Amino acid sequence: MTDSRSAWDQDYISRGRLWGGNPALLPDVVAGASVLELGSGSGKTLHALMNRSCDITAIDFSKKAAEMSYRIITKYHAGDALVADARGLPFVNDAFGVVVASHVIGHMQYDDRVTIVSEAARVLQPDGRLFFVEFSVDDMRNGTGREVENATFQRGKGIITHYFTEPEVEALFSMLRKESVFSRHWKMRVRGRDLLRAEIGGIFSKSW
Repeated sequence: MTDSRSAWDQDYISRGRLWGGNPALLPDVVAGASVLELGSGSGKTLHALMNRSCDITAIDFSKKAAEMSYRIITKYHAGDALVADARGLPFVNDAFGVVVASHVIGHMQYDDRVTIVSEAARVLQPDGRLFFVEFSVDDMRNGTGREVENATFQRGKGIITHYFTEPEVEALFSMLRKESVFSRHWKMRVRGRDLLRAEIGGIFSKSW
């Protein structure tokens, strides 16, 4: 696969904070927990996590995104932000009590998705929890763009998006214990039409 970091850099440079508001699916994080956010992007999830009184490490392979995340974190004095690739995390085993993967794994092709999940499980502490959110196959954008793999489409400047099914999510995280996998649907009005948005969320733990 062609590395898409340059496409993400250009998107963040040209458009800044791409998404506003708070994420609808947020993990229940206890105060003081050590949290790793994979692919922190423009800081939408990160900003919401700041109110959870946890110690956050944010990574993104886009330098521009990491800079935006760092500004949010230093404002709250709550952790650190690094330029790093989730496919090869620069952390020791069992380093974090919580890993958050919100709309990051779906921007990779299959082999890289498997690698990221393996790395996330490696740095998760025993009894730690991983929170996952991505778009589902029911989403209105599924099928838009050039298909590079099954249910994986490339649009715009080279950014790809994979659309998941619930059984696929369960299989992807089979090395962890499933606590729950669930779907969320809502309508977005675009040019007078109600279009369907759809996400799949999952909570997994490193315990059996």
